[in-house]
Amino acid sequence: MQTIDSQSRRQFIKGVIASGAVASTGGLLLAGSPRSARSAVAGSVERLISLNINGRTRRVDVLPNETLAMTLRYKLNLTGTKLSCDRGECGSCTVIVDGLNINSCSMLTHNVRGKQIRTIEGLESQDGALHPVQQAMIDELGPQCGFCTSGQIMSAVALLDKNPNPSREDVRQALAGNLCRCGAYDHYLNAVMRAATGENQRVHDGI
Repeated sequence: MQTIDSQSRRQFIKGVIASGAVASTGGLLLAGSPRSARSAVAGSVERLISLNINGRTRRVDVLPNETLAMTLRYKLNLTGTKLSCDRGECGSCTVIVDGLNINSCSMLTHNVRGKQIRTIEGLESQDGALHPVQQAMIDELGPQCGFCTSGQIMSAVALLDKNPNPSREDVRQALAGNLCRCGAYDHYLNAVMRAATGENQRVHDGI
């Protein structure tokens, strides 16, 4: 049986989403005048919306039932947000919305308009330096297969933004919603504790 590589799969899903967009707007194309077009969509959800992602405003065409994970990956090409269980159980798709880590596969894109969305692509500084959590993951050899790593990192960043000096138990609780198929939980805990120590030292040194 022929397999489909990840790039082909991504293109296929993009095609499906695009086909849905064309089908759902077909009535508008046949409606004729702007007046009839407006009446045809009365009470419907606005499709072309603005999202604040990693400090930038992005305009994107979003279906009414489209999840944030789908928008990020297949409309905006922010593929650092991973899709795994697609039902809010594994945490691979974790992003930060208004300071809270959420499962983007369980959040409708239309519900995050006007909110500050942060993905793993937005953690790197302008000079290319990694976020302390990202660097600590490397230093502690946190990832194994790496599939859950971006979600683990986003949950850790959300924690340290609120509590820069957590206990190991605090970190354990913060990462409880992020599952690791490889069982590398201690490596992730060590990495977050290392990042917290580094952050505290930088604050102390006034960096």
